[in-house]
Amino acid sequence: MAQGKYSRVDGKKSSSCSTATIIVVVGVCLVGVWMFMSSSAAPGQNSDLPVIQESKQKESTKVSSQFEDNSGDLSSDDSAKDESNQENTQNEESSTNENDTNTEDESKSTEENSNSNESENSNSDSNESENSNSESNESESSNTNSESNESENSNSESNESENSNSDANESEKKEEKVEKDETEENSSDNKTEDLSAATQSEISKETNAQNGAFSTQEAESATEKQSQKPSISKKNQEVYQWKTCNVSAGPDYIPCLDNLEAIRHLHGRSHYEHRERHCPTDPPTCLVSLPIGYKTPIKWPRSREQIWYSNVPHTKLAAVKGHQNWVKVTGEYLSFPGGGTQFKNGALHYIDFIQNTLPDIAWGKRTRVILDVGCGVASFGGYLFERDVVAFSFAPKDEHEAQVQFALERGIPAISAVMGTKRLPFPSKIFDVVHCARCRVPWHIEGGKLLLELNRVLRPGGYFVWSATPVYQNKTEDVEIWEAMSKLTKAMCWELVVINNDKLNEVGAAIYRKPTSNECYESRQQNEPPLCDKKDDPDAVWNVQLEACMHKVPTDESVRGSKWPEMWPQRLESPPYWLKSSEVGVYGKPAPEDFTSDYENWKRVVAKSYLTGLGIDWSTVRNVMDMRSIYGGFAAAMRDLKIWVMNVVPLDSPDTLPIIYERGLFGIYHDWCESFSTYPRTYDLLHADHLFSDIKKRCKLQSLMAEVDRILRPEGKLIVRDNIETISEVENMAKSMNWIVRMTYNKDNEGMLCVEKSFWRPDEVETLSYAIE
Repeated sequence: MAQGKYSRVDGKKSSSCSTATIIVVVGVCLVGVWMFMSSSAAPGQNSDLPVIQESKQKESTKVSSQFEDNSGDLSSDDSAKDESNQENTQNEESSTNENDTNTEDESKSTEENSNSNESENSNSDSNESENSNSESNESESSNTNSESNESENSNSESNESENSNSDANESEKKEEKVEKDETEENSSDNKTEDLSAATQSEISKETNAQNGAFSTQEAESATEKQSQKPSISKKNQEVYQWKTCNVSAGPDYIPCLDNLEAIRHLHGRSHYEHRERHCPTDPPTCLVSLPIGYKTPIKWPRSREQIWYSNVPHTKLAAVKGHQNWVKVTGEYLSFPGGGTQFKNGALHYIDFIQNTLPDIAWGKRTRVILDVGCGVASFGGYLFERDVVAFSFAPKDEHEAQVQFALERGIPAISAVMGTKRLPFPSKIFDVVHCARCRVPWHIEGGKLLLELNRVLRPGGYFVWSATPVYQNKTEDVEIWEAMSKLTKAMCWELVVINNDKLNEVGAAIYRKPTSNECYESRQQNEPPLCDKKDDPDAVWNVQLEACMHKVPTDESVRGSKWPEMWPQRLESPPYWLKSSEVGVYGKPAPEDFTSDYENWKRVVAKSYLTGLGIDWSTVRNVMDMRSIYGGFAAAMRDLKIWVMNVVPLDSPDTLPIIYERGLFGIYHDWCESFSTYPRTYDLLHADHLFSDIKKRCKLQSLMAEVDRILRPEGKLIVRDNIETISEVENMAKSMNWIVRMTYNKDNEGMLCVEKSFWRPDEVETLSYAIE
């Protein structure tokens, strides 16, 4: 890996709030189900600590360790609010926050809330309240018996020493209460995870390492392109006015692929320039409309065979490819028989045909991550899940209407992309297998430039599976292509391992192997295709032009690509052999230790918080994106769920994407100041760990939220971990789009937010002239 510096500025933790006003109300338990409520931070308030009714901002002078050895990530000491009480408290919170102009008003508001709570609680045998008010001296508290609920309200303007003693007493009481709540919660028949029993897990902080192991994709690509030749949102004061996008693509709008004005000004299209990304100068802030009759998507695995026609109302592909079992229209559904041009009798038969042709492929063991080029509706990738293989599928947004959109609606990983003039957004030497079934890519033209790009991303020792008519037909054009491909692959030192025909489907496949040494390269009589210049960085890809050259194979056993990864699933949990202890990881530890600590941390957070504490029905979640992935720990912790995770490594983050692939996961580089190359309503859940605070330094946060809204399905969830100021901004924008705040909490200047997208669309319309035909 390239050496370089990396850094991220996080908000500093507050170590003392000794003179601050403390407002305390601890938890409400409803019918034994512990839920969380939204923050009541209102626009215009101090964003250092969002005002959260019925909550306490915990004081801390402890210097936390990088990763605490504990069970979870949420605690009763952290600010939290139950979703089920959101509607009942929203108006009261708004009124209270608008009148909180001084400490005296704040005290009066707390007294009113205390009296209201006491009145309600007096009607129940299972309620306990503790009301305490003081303007100059420490208050006295009163306690009554309780079965499951306790409410504490305190308001103090007393001296510092009195507050300190009061906090100590409250801490002891709180420990007794937590133990009591645990016992009662465990006896409940219908309950979720008692998050009050989970201890606090520190949110991972990146270091400003001077000898870090990872450069950034932004720096790498800038250097490579050179050799080939922040706007900050107002805190909580902005009122967001959303409009619906008026564009020719309508509900299918992809900003960087539907920039029709930019496409009209292209000088040529022979290299598929019109299918490449052309992002608008100012990212849109409007919201993409929904298709008429849009429904909650069908759950996996049924979605692999059947989706709602109203969600992707396109029939052209069914008319053109229906006889090849791609897709069929059946009433209110679109059905996918599991076939394709090369496997009309089903993808599973075709997958087994490849395995039988070359047993060394070893689906789900040696082969874990593949690239499916020209994927169609991605049935091949959809059925590979049964073999414990993940396929990254891509195809252009072209005349094969909605093929990638079909794949995503079915729950199969895919993006809209094309092999044109630029490198694919992946590092080098990462895919175990590259597959192309009847993809009609002219691999042999222009010095084999496109096939050489596949050579760049294929691991040494990896296989290229080419299932196309030149392999098994004798038509004049097919014979000419086969001869040209044979000449090219031989010059590239690819070994033709085997050719086999599938009698059932009447197709064939040729399987090539990339060399694991440089002997063939060095013994060639002609340097065609040429070896790349030594200065050429094969891992620099963002807007980097394609080069018709080959990079040498690494031979140093300590360098990535010199060895095959461990078999799956061992490779998921093991630090890659090329991570060196002498290099500093993202979080400041030696790189292998950093990797392991990150994984252990995410396993705790996912198991103790995400899976049980957010109220998410994970059976409805299939398509997931980690918008700012480091080592892929979040995705790895989700491995036992029936989901897939798109790991996104932003351009200005440490370039850890090769690590993600090495452990058998997949992902992509991206600049979140631009739109992602996917259709609207693609993902069920988005996860953003300290992404928004980074992005708002150089881009409009509102544009990113509009993009989040575009790619997230209605009823989909967004989980944000960030500093408190950013959490408040995101929550404010989410509420302005009528999203549901499911949970929010904070501790020390760090917080977490979970919101759910609604079906709401604005009535007012914004026309984007560059996206109109």
